[in-house]
Amino acid sequence: MTKTLEATLAPPTQGKAVRLCRLLSTYREALDEAFDLGADTMGGVSDVVTPFDLPYQAKAALCSYVPQLHKTYNAHELDDEHPLRFTNQAAKFDRDESRHYEICWNVPLPGYRTNFWIPLRLNPEQRSLWNDLLEGDAKAGQIQLKQNRSSWVFHIAVEYEVDDPETDGGETYIGFDIGESALITGCALRRNTPTKPMLESGSRARYLRKEMYTTLKRLQERNTSEWRTDERFGHYQNALTDIVEKVSRRAVEYARQFENPVIVLEDLSYIRDHLDYGKFMNRRLHAWAFARLQDWIEDKATEAGIPARYVNPGTRPRRATRAVASDGVVRKLSSGVRTTTATFQSSKRISTRRRISPVA
Repeated sequence: MTKTLEATLAPPTQGKAVRLCRLLSTYREALDEAFDLGADTMGGVSDVVTPFDLPYQAKAALCSYVPQLHKTYNAHELDDEHPLRFTNQAAKFDRDESRHYEICWNVPLPGYRTNFWIPLRLNPEQRSLWNDLLEGDAKAGQIQLKQNRSSWVFHIAVEYEVDDPETDGGETYIGFDIGESALITGCALRRNTPTKPMLESGSRARYLRKEMYTTLKRLQERNTSEWRTDERFGHYQNALTDIVEKVSRRAVEYARQFENPVIVLEDLSYIRDHLDYGKFMNRRLHAWAFARLQDWIEDKATEAGIPARYVNPGTRPRRATRAVASDGVVRKLSSGVRTTTATFQSSKRISTRRRISPVA
């Protein structure tokens, strides 16, 4: 199983902060040039990025990533906020329990003996996996480093062994759709019939994101001190994280009510690079943590012994006409349908879940 570990870099010194910002800027320049030139092979990307002042771990990550954008995801434009990517060769850590921040990461830089160490502030819930990674019981994958205002968020993919949940062939597939207006729309499939749909509203998360954008913009316009701006940003991020945690837990609880449940999710890899709904909507959707919510659902499902599978997103109908009541009766409607479990403003999500659920 693959899981992403998240940590925050301890506040860097001014010199280290400058080097991190320069590294991120150079990486994005190399990414933009390789993508714009249409490089779709590892060799072609290598020719483009070689002159850039980047560590070999970042260049190697670009050589793998850019061809995927062209060949696999048919991306037409790039997100402006791409994280800095490194291969797992950059997964070098030092551990000392006597330090305030126990684990430090060796940040790769171009040149000889230019790397520097920086402490990591770990997520306490992931400490056991960090132990497995450092002790060699889990394998390091790609590293991503993203700047959130004055803070830096560190992500590393780790692979570790888990026992596969046992099934007897009579699985009940539960498809989950992650969205903005509805955070999660879920539906179980029994005898090829959608059953007992669930819906989690996204109104609270959307309100918080809008309020965060407005608040931070006003603080910047007033030249408010940086610590105050960061404090408000952290407040909203914590509130949104709380929503993701609660909604993902309810999704797994919903799946557990069925016999032999199997959760089915859409593969959202590189979703940001092939969203094309206009500049305003793209920016709005890029800000929402679709993959993060899926990761939390998968993690909680694994802990509950429920298998999770990913499928490629199918072509969604422009207008769906089927909705399902809680008794399993399929009705044709042009608007919403009131069931005993929820009121659905549109039936298209239920139809979509029905399309992605059959994976066997």
